[in-house]
Amino acid sequence: MRYWNGAFLCCLVTLIGCTSLPSQQNKLAEVNSRTVDLTINSNDIWERIRTGYAIPNLSNPLVDKWVAYYAARPEYFQRMADRSGKYLYYIVNEVNRRDLPTELVLLPFVESAFNPNALSSAQASGLWQFIPSTGTHFKLEQNWWRDQRRDPIASTNAALDYLEYLFDYQGDWYLAFASYNWGEGSVKRAMNQAAKSGKTQQFENLKLPQETENYIPKLQAIKNIISNPERYSIVLPVVNNEPYFVSIKKDQDIDLTVAAKLAQMPLEEFTALNPGFNQGVIMANLDTEIILPIEKAPNYLANLAEYQGDLTSWKKYSAREGESIQAIAHKFNVSVDTLRQANDLNRNIRLLPTAKNMVIPGASASSFIATVQVNRNQKTQGHQVRSGETLVSIAYRYQLSIQTLKDLNNLKNNQVNIGQKILIPR
Repeated sequence: MRYWNGAFLCCLVTLIGCTSLPSQQNKLAEVNSRTVDLTINSNDIWERIRTGYAIPNLSNPLVDKWVAYYAARPEYFQRMADRSGKYLYYIVNEVNRRDLPTELVLLPFVESAFNPNALSSAQASGLWQFIPSTGTHFKLEQNWWRDQRRDPIASTNAALDYLEYLFDYQGDWYLAFASYNWGEGSVKRAMNQAAKSGKTQQFENLKLPQETENYIPKLQAIKNIISNPERYSIVLPVVNNEPYFVSIKKDQDIDLTVAAKLAQMPLEEFTALNPGFNQGVIMANLDTEIILPIEKAPNYLANLAEYQGDLTSWKKYSAREGESIQAIAHKFNVSVDTLRQANDLNRNIRLLPTAKNMVIPGASASSFIATVQVNRNQKTQGHQVRSGETLVSIAYRYQLSIQTLKDLNNLKNNQVNIGQKILIPR
């Protein structure tokens, strides 16, 4: 084990993936390090991905269609690639550690466009788009406090567990990917139907829903472009073959706004790495960690050591037996429902049956919901851009601001292309 403080960042260059930094009272951090694999010579993460390909290529008209689709939208592809840079090193290392094909690293391009806050109409969430039931099966917590389907570390480990299981179950990566998208039971039934028709039980012979039929061609298209981006006039961002982030264990409750301030990061940037928290506060008793860019960790630890104010606006209250829940809510100016949820109280209980140490939500709850959670959980509908339409005309049609559309669709400018799908708040 090594110990470091803000002055000794140089020790981090030996780390692979996410480094765990449990916080200590003296503000030193214990680092769990792994040895760098010296057989990997590339300084570029994209080259590591290319050299790890191990799944046969798929070639058919659908692949050609999706290659053309992405190649015609270089700005969209580059935005996805830009977002991926925060997470790629960790995912590549986990894939390599498990001796899996690096094509798996590319799945979040298809699933979520590497947006950790992506939420589908089927309520699939996060980089790897876990639906609630599958997330629960793979032990991703989903409660009032946090949703680990959005946690980049927890969800990556769960997704790779799931994909390994599917490959063992199906014996073929194409079938495993189809199962990830459609469900292993559905794919197995399609395989049995193909066998009854005298066909081999291969992906190409299965009767699949349109989304699943396009799923692997999309993945192959992304693989083709990343294999030779120059051919498609795509410029991939530089992503170094080194850790982007570290994780720090928390032994004190802290508001996300305060944590971002201590790390000297904008809240939006901080929550992009820590999207799993629902209530604007990190509760230490949940055995939680925060994720920070490596270069921000010394700032955070140094500022935390010197910080004199309250780390959280949330309070603890020792309630008496028989005390009214409504009276407590009124006393602290919070809603009864919020108080119940924060303390896991049954809706039918009006008076506390026993004395209880209660958590009182603070101002960070409402401010966090106003700035982050509303956009994260917002329901959307799709709008396909038609000839003659502009972002301005689309905004006018739906009575929205241009900035709302840009934020929701991660647009850096007002340009939209014919055929492009734009998300519209419902």
